[in-house]
Amino acid sequence: MCCPGAVPLSAETYRELQATGEFDMLDADADEAEHSLELQMGFLTHMMRGHPFELVPIMVGALTPEGEARYGQMLAKYADDPKTLFIISSDFCHWGTRFNFTFTDKSKGPIYKAIEWLDHEGMDLIEQVEPKAFTEYLRRYGNTICGRHPIGVFLQIAKHAQTQFRIKFLHYDQSSRCYGMRDSSVSYAAAVVTADGEQ
Repeated sequence: MCCPGAVPLSAETYRELQATGEFDMLDADADEAEHSLELQMGFLTHMMRGHPFELVPIMVGALTPEGEARYGQMLAKYADDPKTLFIISSDFCHWGTRFNFTFTDKSKGPIYKAIEWLDHEGMDLIEQVEPKAFTEYLRRYGNTICGRHPIGVFLQIAKHAQTQFRIKFLHYDQSSRCYGMRDSSVSYAAAVVTADGEQ
């Protein structure tokens, strides 16, 4: 269990990003409703215990592919700094009538297998660092990946950075197995990004 405490923000990086005119500060109401950073902080402070670090939280809303490319190009220089670590938070398919998403493909077997196939199609494109192909995949299938825009921004970062990055998914799971239309599930996947030459 990690010890509670304040994590310092990188004032220098904040100033640089604010100076671009492309970032807005999150208002208090939106901040209260947003939980993605909250979910990461326990893990981050536990993993970084004994190692001082500064944080630059960036919330990514709905972006066009052009917007993802613009922010990816803007942030690429930070990815080239070996002291910088990007963490992209997202789950994968939200399946069920309560999510308004009920993709099925009987050729893949039970519904949960079709969901697995659908998620892995997207994961494969992420591993290939193909932002345009990932965007097309989302258009084609409408997979309810809530962090699709942060993922799109990072794929653009990887495309524009001087460093060559490799993305590898290490684990995949679903909150439950769906067999019928009354079922629902959320998928989860974990990937690691390494620079060429790193293990």
